[in-house]
Amino acid sequence: MIITRTPLRISFAGGGTDLPSFYRQYGGGAVTSAAIDRYVHVLVNTKFDRSIRVAYSRTENVERMDDLQHPLVREAMRLTGVHEAIEVHSIADIPSEGTGLGSSSTFTVGLLNALYAHRGILKDPAELAEEACRIEIDRVGGTVGKQDQYIAAFGGVQYFDFRPDDTVRVSPVPLTTLDREALGDRISLFYTGITRRAEGILRQQDSRTEANRDSLFRLRDLATEARRALLSRDWEGLGGVLDEGWQLKRGLTSGISSSEIDRSYAAARAAGAWGGKITGAGGGGFLLLLHPPERSRQIADALSPMERHPVRITPEGSRILFVGR
Repeated sequence: MIITRTPLRISFAGGGTDLPSFYRQYGGGAVTSAAIDRYVHVLVNTKFDRSIRVAYSRTENVERMDDLQHPLVREAMRLTGVHEAIEVHSIADIPSEGTGLGSSSTFTVGLLNALYAHRGILKDPAELAEEACRIEIDRVGGTVGKQDQYIAAFGGVQYFDFRPDDTVRVSPVPLTTLDREALGDRISLFYTGITRRAEGILRQQDSRTEANRDSLFRLRDLATEARRALLSRDWEGLGGVLDEGWQLKRGLTSGISSSEIDRSYAAARAAGAWGGKITGAGGGGFLLLLHPPERSRQIADALSPMERHPVRITPEGSRILFVGR
């Protein structure tokens, strides 16, 4: 039996520039993001017979790998060379779809890590991230970026440079344990209760890359500014970066925001938040806010009945928690 734990993420700036339609054509993209202490656990176990059992929001029992309907599991098994006699379970700390915390890519990275470990193979974070991208973008054909796979594999706080040749340069943002705690004290997530499929929004955004070129250039620049604010421990400045990025992101395509989301964001700002954004592609999921620690209660009151979810930054990426018989 193998159990892996892989972190979900929040993105501070640059989202959208990690789509191939942008970084291949306009000299590269950049994203600054962080892994958080909310996880997807994947359990892989050898089955007594030669069949395959996969349990997620539903359960599949099949005789052949090709009969699996879950595309990520099917392609991960095919890529890793695990074709039979396997049982796969996944457990997420948050709703598994549509929350904007990168759960699909987090699952893919954790699954690859577990399947390789099942075969006695250890992969480094770059290999896990690259292969997860290959599955989600090339094999499954999804309209997704690359930041989620990389932050899930590497953990910590990272600046990613997505190059036109499809390579990715990973630059850690060095924060001490005290720095990570200070940043966590100033971060809140509020669940909107709205889930949506990111791919639909991203597909619209992808088709508007040329029209949104100037906004995407600025979003790419904001990733650098976010890194600079983090390095100087300028938490309020980081909140300002989030605010500017959110105003730009709202205009990329329809469906990213709504009147309800706009009202909630305005209420949070009036209660003292420095800035924030809807996580992921937009349209729902979590509202991410940066704020002075002493304003947490006032912001929570202003956003009631939405529940506040404090989070911490975790330095660890996907890891193997347990190996046993």
